Amino acid sequence: MGIKEEVYYEGGPHVGDLILNILLGFFVITIPLTVGAIVRALWLRYRITDRRISITGGWMGRERTDIIYNEIVKVVNVPRGIGLWGDLVVTLKDRSRLELRAVPRFREIADYIAERSAAKTGKPKDKIAQ
Repeated sequence: MGIKEEVYYEGGPHVGDLILNILLGFFVITIPLTVGAIVRALWLRYRITDRRISITGGWMGRERTDIIYNEIVKVVNVPRGIGLWGDLVVTLKDRSRLELRAVPRFREIADYIAERSAAKTGKPKDKIAQ
């Protein structure tokens, strides 16, 4: 019997990231960005629950990364796509960083992650979210 988790967000990257990069794909210099956006749209999935962050990605979606909130030290959000989507950079205790690219509702999700990690670590939320 598994532990029940409340899912806050489950899905892939924002569709606007794919559309924008396909439009830019008409230029030879932006073809690598277009290929990256297509691969993200096909195989990258985020699952953010009240207990952890799970990222499934890699070639054909075969790699999975799970992070629990008490390992998070800092969350930084970077708006992209006229603020419709953005990137999140999560810094862990061992100073490694995990990047979540083209996340829809990125501000809400960053606040949620900072709130959960502050509750688990006992630090103030403003120290975690920047």
